[in-house]
Amino acid sequence: MVPLKGDERLDYLLAEDLRIIQSPSVFSFSMDAVLLAKFAYVPIQKGNIIDLCSGNGVIPLFLSTRTKGNITGVEIQERLFDMAVRSIEYNGLEEKIHMINGDIKEMPQKVGFGKFDVVTCNPPYFPTPSIEEINENEHLAYARHEILCTLEDAIRASSQLVKQGGKVAFVHRPGRLLDIITLMRQYRLEPKRIQFVYPKEGKEANTLLIEGIKDGNPDVKILQPLIVYNEENEYTPVIKKILYGEE
Repeated sequence: MVPLKGDERLDYLLAEDLRIIQSPSVFSFSMDAVLLAKFAYVPIQKGNIIDLCSGNGVIPLFLSTRTKGNITGVEIQERLFDMAVRSIEYNGLEEKIHMINGDIKEMPQKVGFGKFDVVTCNPPYFPTPSIEEINENEHLAYARHEILCTLEDAIRASSQLVKQGGKVAFVHRPGRLLDIITLMRQYRLEPKRIQFVYPKEGKEANTLLIEGIKDGNPDVKILQPLIVYNEENEYTPVIKKILYGEE
C-alpha cells in the first residue's frame, strides 16, 4: 500500500484504471489537466514525451494509458514531486514514467535539446500578484501564479525540448491567446490546433487548448467547442466520455 502523508487521499483517475495521490491543502488536479491529456497528440507505439509543470503527475499518468512511449514529468515543488513519484509507484509505472524534481527553465540543458517528440504543459495562469494578494498556501500560489515560471519560460523551454516537427500542447486561459500565439511563433512553434472550452452553452469560453508544431507551416484549425455542463448542470455527453469513459 502506498504511504499517505497528512491530509492526502488516494483517488481514482476517473475513466482510467489508475489511482492518484491528492491533497486538498497541497494539490488536486483540475479539469484543465484532464482536457489537456485528452487533447494532446501522443504517438501510440513509441516516442519520448515530456510534461512540464506536472504537479502530482496527473498528466503523465493519463498519457500513460494512450502511449507505449517513455514519459518524463517535471515538477519544481518537492512536495508535489514526491506525491507524483508515489502515485507512479503505486500504479507500477516506474518503467514508463520518470519524474524530475527541477525547474523547467533548466530542463533543456539537463535532459537535452530537441530530444522529445511531444511536450505538454499546464503552466501557472496568472501574473504574479502583490505580496498581499498571493495565496498564503505556497503550493497553491506556485501552481496558479507566475512566481517560479512565466508563460514565456514555459513556451521557450517547450520549444527547446521538442524535436523539429514535434508537437507541443498547452492549456491556458482564453485571455492569453494572443500572448500565447505571439510567444509560440517567437520560439518557432507554429499553432496548428486550437479548441475553446465553455462552462455552458451561451457562456464565454474559460479554457483554451492549443497545439503547435516546431517549425511547422502556418495553417491553424479551430476545433469544435467543448461544452462542460448542460442546462441541468450535469456534464455533457462528450465530457462524461472524457472523464468516465461513458457514452
